[in-house]
Amino acid sequence: MAKPQGGLTAWFGKGPKGDWVDIGAPKKKGKFQACGRKSAKSSKRKYPKCVPRSKAKSMTASQIKSAVSRKRSKAQGVGGKPTNVKTIVKRKTSGSKSRNNKRKNKKG
Repeated sequence: MAKPQGGLTAWFGKGPKGDWVDIGAPKKKGKFQACGRKSAKSSKRKYPKCVPRSKAKSMTASQIKSAVSRKRSKAQGVGGKPTNVKTIVKRKTSGSKSRNNKRKNKKG
């Protein structure tokens, strides 16, 4: 019988569930380094922002820059828990269109 794969190895390793990369540490030609770092003290790399490789490939340069800066601006590891931020933030639309539509509906 085959061993069931589980845990962090299956999640962060290559395979159907994983293959996570650090979008804050790009390599040449649009490639990314593996997620994580050995230790905060000995590593030269800044705090990682990790996403699945498929998501990283679909993101634009400005989306990557935004996600990494939002992640690094927060205090990390507060209370022993990791700090999460949304990878892609949808912009809020101005409320002027919805207000105008409501005014038109009231008149008619």
